[in-house]
Amino acid sequence: MADKLVIMLLTISPDNPHLCGTPFFQAASAAAMDVEVEVFFASSAVKLLRNGVADGIYPSDNKVKSVYRFMQDAAELGVRFYACGGALDANGVTEHDLIPECSGVAGGAAYISRVMDDDWRSISY
Repeated sequence: MADKLVIMLLTISPDNPHLCGTPFFQAASAAAMDVEVEVFFASSAVKLLRNGVADGIYPSDNKVKSVYRFMQDAAELGVRFYACGGALDANGVTEHDLIPECSGVAGGAAYISRVMDDDWRSISY
């Protein structure tokens, strides 16, 4: 069984908060199972990494737990978050705007190297 998981966030965004909790819940679940997890933020998903954005949205109407809290849960279990540099530029987000849980900037080649490696499995949202 593979013990590494890479997650691509391509179609989720703060504009659709009801879709934003599941990737982080699943990332945290995998990390709790001792799986190494990396989450790549592309397209408008990168906006979730901007300070204050994910903290102000909720994946359900009960507003018990913000998307940022789901992200923090995952990060506390060792999940690493990577922002696509091109997506940052396209969405007007700078590296100075990023939440402290963001591990850095990594592009398509880093993601593709994970997908092509037999030790890694991938999920896309």
